[in-house]
Amino acid sequence: MTRKFKAIIIAVVVLTGTAAVTINNDKLFEISKNLEIFISVYKELNNNFADELDPGTLMRTAIDAMTKSLDPYTNYMSESQMESYWISDDDRYQGIGAKINLIDKNVTVTEVYEGGPAAEAGIKVGDIITSLNGIDIKGKIIEDINVIMRGIPGTDILLGIQSSGSPSVEPKTITRGEVNIPNVPYSGFVSEDVGYISLTIFTQNASDNVKQALRKLKEENPNLAGVILDLRHNGGGLLHEAINICNIFMPQGEIVVTTKSKIKENDQVYRTTLQPEDLELPVAVLIDNKSASASEIVSGTLQDVDRAVLIGQRSFGKGLVQSTKDLPYHSRLKLTISKYYIPSGRCIQGVEYENGIPVDIPDNRRSKFKTKNGRTVLDGGGVTPDIKLPAPELPAVVNALNDQYIIFKYVNEYCKNKDKIDPIASFRFTQFDDFLNYVKKSNFKYETEAEKILNNAKAAFEKSGSNSVVNDIKTLQDKIIADRPTELQRSKDAIIKEIEKEIVSRYYYQKGKIHQALDNDPEISEAVAVLKDTNRYKKILSGK
Repeated sequence: MTRKFKAIIIAVVVLTGTAAVTINNDKLFEISKNLEIFISVYKELNNNFADELDPGTLMRTAIDAMTKSLDPYTNYMSESQMESYWISDDDRYQGIGAKINLIDKNVTVTEVYEGGPAAEAGIKVGDIITSLNGIDIKGKIIEDINVIMRGIPGTDILLGIQSSGSPSVEPKTITRGEVNIPNVPYSGFVSEDVGYISLTIFTQNASDNVKQALRKLKEENPNLAGVILDLRHNGGGLLHEAINICNIFMPQGEIVVTTKSKIKENDQVYRTTLQPEDLELPVAVLIDNKSASASEIVSGTLQDVDRAVLIGQRSFGKGLVQSTKDLPYHSRLKLTISKYYIPSGRCIQGVEYENGIPVDIPDNRRSKFKTKNGRTVLDGGGVTPDIKLPAPELPAVVNALNDQYIIFKYVNEYCKNKDKIDPIASFRFTQFDDFLNYVKKSNFKYETEAEKILNNAKAAFEKSGSNSVVNDIKTLQDKIIADRPTELQRSKDAIIKEIEKEIVSRYYYQKGKIHQALDNDPEISEAVAVLKDTNRYKKILSGK
């Protein structure tokens, strides 16, 4: 390596701030050596490879491979990607208060937020968006359409709207505005003396809303036996809101979370800063494999200080802190700079990944830690609940109905010309036969595991010329197809529940969907049972 090149590398190290971390001569040499090798490989490929290469594409491939090898959350954003990033990350940019997806190649509204611009303009779930500001959007990807729909609050956007089942397109001008997606969409009682609070995201004021919901429950029933905090499918959000939610049930001045990085000056300790709301009320926290980040800080901290009983499935396993660094040519690097550690000293971050998702590792590969009362808890990926329950699974045929939007499209027809339905508590769907007829008329394709096996076997025997066996397989396949309506009947209860949730959400929005889903929820039932059994609750937390 030339003296000039080494001087350049040292200058790069200093200018990028890497010198803040102690680097010995051996490591500095390795950095210099490998950069020189990389530049040489890049140069030789660009000059001598048989086909013409795009230098930008080649370099992007190398950068993506490098960041991907670290963790799923460290990634590079080019100049062309930064516009979308700024629009999605900047609070000044707001949307229309609706979710969209591609259904049958049409951009379809799949959710409308109560009180948002779309709801105020009369846009309904099931409506098709055909154009934006007069431009046909057929063939565009959802990410690009979302970027167009977001903009400065107070600015207008012209949508071409085709109502569900209507052949005509109606122009609708919508004024972009702040969309307040409720972080506590529902709270109420799930039994006479057990309260329930659903927290779906840790956005601004989440802790205040949880606190207000708790106060309301206690006002309605001063003899409250306990409260359920539902963090299932909550992917996280703001750290300070997570700390303040812990503070509702923990004393002032307690450590909630610590961040540690290789730059010791950046390590931080976060404590509760407010007076608690209630230190005695029994608490059950529901978690699942979609509970991540801030959800894991709250659930893990309350478990570590023996303040709540956790119920459900092991959480996702995201305990990393990200930061962004500006790079040349208006590009950016988002990288992991530290890890979260909860009061017992454990880190909730997963240690192994598959397709970007943390995977479970055996308990014997996890380090052991102790809660305040001496209970053993483990690190190495997520928070393990005190009471493990199997993850609820829908029958395969119901998943197929949802994946092909059969239930969604049926509810579009059902809700047409219905201005209202019964209150949530009393609403029941009673037209299952009508739904079965709709399925028959639709292009519903469903292949059971048995059919997949038979199809593979049939192909193999056809190849070998075993015609008699092929005929036998065809007979079995015909019987399976004939049994399909029976399979729908066997899954009747699960299908009806899915239909009811979809219908209720059209009239009562997210609050209604959550309320409807609480019926016959085994995790809710388990939480109620634990909270009403004082001896069992205390025994779980004591670890004896």
